[in-house]
Amino acid sequence: MCQFVGMERNRAEEEEEEESEHQEETSVKFSRRMSEMLLTLKWWNFIACVSVLSSVGALEVAIPQKEYEFARGDNITLPCSFKSKLATPPLVIITWSAEAPTADAKQTLILSYYSNTKQTDIKSMYEGRVSLDVDTRNGRANLKLSAITLADNKVFECRVLIPTDDEGKPAATVRLVVLVAPSTPICKLQGKAEYGQNINLTCLSAEGSPAPTYKWESTDVRSMPRAAPHPRTTDKGGILSMYDITKDTSGYFTCTSSNKIHSAKCNITLAVMPPSVTFGSTAIIAIAVSVVALIALIVIVYCCCRKDNDEHAAAMMTTVTMRRTMIDHPCQIINH
Repeated sequence: MCQFVGMERNRAEEEEEEESEHQEETSVKFSRRMSEMLLTLKWWNFIACVSVLSSVGALEVAIPQKEYEFARGDNITLPCSFKSKLATPPLVIITWSAEAPTADAKQTLILSYYSNTKQTDIKSMYEGRVSLDVDTRNGRANLKLSAITLADNKVFECRVLIPTDDEGKPAATVRLVVLVAPSTPICKLQGKAEYGQNINLTCLSAEGSPAPTYKWESTDVRSMPRAAPHPRTTDKGGILSMYDITKDTSGYFTCTSSNKIHSAKCNITLAVMPPSVTFGSTAIIAIAVSVVALIALIVIVYCCCRKDNDEHAAAMMTTVTMRRTMIDHPCQIINH
């Protein structure tokens, strides 16, 4: 009995030892997992810090706005700034260029600046109206344009090249919008102003920036505003299209061409008339008259010829009769 009790105690002690070892093993595994997680987090933090530091140290070229608006003829400045990871770069090359006139062409280089020689190379087509406001220490590279025209209405690019600092954002772009008031538009009529016809009234300004928008207005022949537009009318892009026009379509039409700068107008008077005799109808009538006249002439000639033939035949018959009489009765003719 004492032996049995001792065995039970030993077994309980063994179970307690096994449970203690299991708890220790679980604790060790948990500690290892936590260490691995902490190590992973440290690596991610390190990578993030490296990324931030590398981005901070890279070249950064910037233009404050994406678009600038100026009136035609103004003297303007397109700002451009840059930051380098180098405190005093040994060489800074700055270029300004403009977008190509066609999609498949290369950009048009305007100027190039070299800090080592402090020389600015300006292309011939921009000489006399372009300069560079540059300060490499403070990161300034502003483009100055004088007497801008509609040809300058395009996208410009500022690019900075610094050896050993070629990562980051080396270039920035900006759109220059040259504001020009719309020129006086020209109003025209396309088609025939006759009953039942389809016509277009066109309105176009030769220039204007931004591109002008067009609006048509009309009054009747008494200069009274129309209660409603023609029921079959479309107005799009300066073209007023009217279908199956009638006498009531007649009146005075005004087109207004406008943009954010100014507006201009043109007028056209529309008088819808009944269909006129066309050239084709006139030609048919002329041909018909000519045919009738020709037939009449043929008839007259035929009648005249027939009359002459009848008279000639009668004269021939008389002559023949007289000859026969002379042969058959010569004495009668002598006595006569």
